Amino acid sequence: MPVAPPRPKGLPLNALRAFEAAARLGGFAAAATELGVTPGAVTSHVKALEDALGAALFDRDAKGVRLTALGRRVLPDFTEAFDRLGLAVQGLRAEAAPRTVHIATLPAIAQLWLSPRLPGLRAAAPEITISITAMEAPPDLKRAPFDLNLFYRPAGEGRALAGDDIFPVCAPVLATRLAAPEDLAGLPCLTDSAWADDWTRWADVAMPGRDFTPAGPVFSLYALAVEEAVNGAGVLIGHSALVQAHLDSGALVAPFARRVATGLALTLWSARGLRPSSPAARVADWLASGPDGGG
Repeated sequence: MPVAPPRPKGLPLNALRAFEAAARLGGFAAAATELGVTPGAVTSHVKALEDALGAALFDRDAKGVRLTALGRRVLPDFTEAFDRLGLAVQGLRAEAAPRTVHIATLPAIAQLWLSPRLPGLRAAAPEITISITAMEAPPDLKRAPFDLNLFYRPAGEGRALAGDDIFPVCAPVLATRLAAPEDLAGLPCLTDSAWADDWTRWADVAMPGRDFTPAGPVFSLYALAVEEAVNGAGVLIGHSALVQAHLDSGALVAPFARRVATGLALTLWSARGLRPSSPAARVADWLASGPDGGG
């Protein structure tokens, strides 16, 4: 009679994914955020994996978790494997929906830089569907389902579309009250919470040696802060690419000549080499050099 012994059970993919994320990121909470599950779920997956292996992958103490020697040895292989799996999944998505391009970007960039360019992009490539997701930090393009990232990044790390200079901007009616940087003390200074140090960075150059503390409302959405500046609510530190349209229209003015380079650039990049003439490559090329693009 043929022999059909029971096959050994494989290790659960979700448990392996939870281990790799927790090991790479240094904790269960960070892994949970990346994977979109609860820390408890990551803990449960890792514990189930350790039980199945009969070996510990993490040491646990009151300060958190750290990899065991076994965990450290196997982590590089699993990271490479999940990176390759993520890229394969992205390749599958691209083949299944070849005319859809997914872009991840900062909310302020989506609202103030990218959105005004979408009508021109649609007109130039009507057969391409553009999907945009706004998020605060760049996703790992080897794992996340995006074709392109568009964020501020150190110059030289990707395809730079515009530099990033910061400087005060305000409605024209307020500019008449600003003869010198010291006059800012008499007006509300608007602050974006994600770029809370903008005022300090500019003031350190424009007013060296002076103790300047901006006083005024704080916003969690930069686009809202820009709109409030247009409305005359106060003075805001503008990021050149994000306020240029308002400067061009006259809705905002720059009361002082001093600009400070942040060392960052509005940057576009992908985890995969973009095939020439592919939809993602065409979108990238248009954003870099199309009408009103790259400025």
